Amino acid sequence: MLSPSDLRKEIERRLRSYLSRDKSGIRKALLRLLIRAKSMTVPQIHEALSTKFDVTYHSVASMVGIVASKLGILSTHKMKDGALGVYELKGQYAELVEQVVAST
Repeated sequence: MLSPSDLRKEIERRLRSYLSRDKSGIRKALLRLLIRAKSMTVPQIHEALSTKFDVTYHSVASMVGIVASKLGILSTHKMKDGALGVYELKGQYAELVEQVVAST
């Protein structure tokens, strides 16, 4: 099992790698949205990103899923009505994500 500092380094490495493959800037825009808003649903993220990028709902859902599962920086819970998932940037990684996004 990884220590907290090793886990943080691993997440930073994965985050930098994820952003290094960002040709259009959409991944960085997604992370900036999550930093600023703290919690959002996929429809809200899609609405915000579609003003600047030509992006489908399904591609946004896929991006959010990858960030949540592969990077491990998002937590999710269902809204009270149970219809939509709300994604939140985990508090312990907010500062790290801000630093990495600002430096890339």
